[in-house]
Amino acid sequence: MKDRTRAAHSFLAGTLVLAAVALLAVVALVQGPRVAAQGSAPSPPDAVLDGFRHVEVASISDAAEQILRTKIYMSHRMQAIFPAKFAGYAVTVLLKKDEGNKDPNALAGMIAAIDGGAKDSVYVMTVEDGADIAGMGGLMGTTMYSRGFAGAVVDGGVRDVAQLKRIGFPVYALGPVPSTSIGHYKFAGANIPLTCDGVKVQPGDIVAADADGVVVVPRAKAAEILALAQQMDFKEHSMYPFIEKFKSLQEAVGKFGRL
Repeated sequence: MKDRTRAAHSFLAGTLVLAAVALLAVVALVQGPRVAAQGSAPSPPDAVLDGFRHVEVASISDAAEQILRTKIYMSHRMQAIFPAKFAGYAVTVLLKKDEGNKDPNALAGMIAAIDGGAKDSVYVMTVEDGADIAGMGGLMGTTMYSRGFAGAVVDGGVRDVAQLKRIGFPVYALGPVPSTSIGHYKFAGANIPLTCDGVKVQPGDIVAADADGVVVVPRAKAAEILALAQQMDFKEHSMYPFIEKFKSLQEAVGKFGRL
């Protein structure tokens, strides 16, 4: 009798432990990474971030539009310097015009934000009216690459493209330009909310990119959007062989309910 009682207690204790672990996992997925004070780095990668690395950006965009009723994708202006797929947590930096400034520390905050970025960060920069200004180049990209950043998204130009391609660091930007921001711009904030190519970005949001473009996923809705995007991906990838076999888009849409 005592043995049965001990066994029952052991089973109950084990069940409670498993339930607690499951609850903590759900809380972690919902809360997402934490971003602290200016210049601080996001927390390590989790299952949600890993999921976004393996789902198509088009599916993420469609899922977000259904759930949020708004667009989270950047425009066709945002171009990759080479084909790449990545996902990570946003580290934001804003530069504002300050033409002719002689301040040697005008961009010091930008440098500090890069040096403070953690593995799996995505550098998201907005350069005010900066289509023809290189917001970043080889030195910044090499530092990000060395620190384990997933990539960079710049609402502005990019330069030193040969070096960035050589090290394989993915950058989305408005295009290559040979200019510099030194003497023309000043640092206006890091890890602050900003708008990048028309999309609102909060520090710590999940930024995902592939050949179709760039999306920004709000942390609070990341797990929900990922789940729907994965369903959409599965349906679409199942439709390809079906269409090849039956040669009918109409039948495929009717069967899988996806277009």
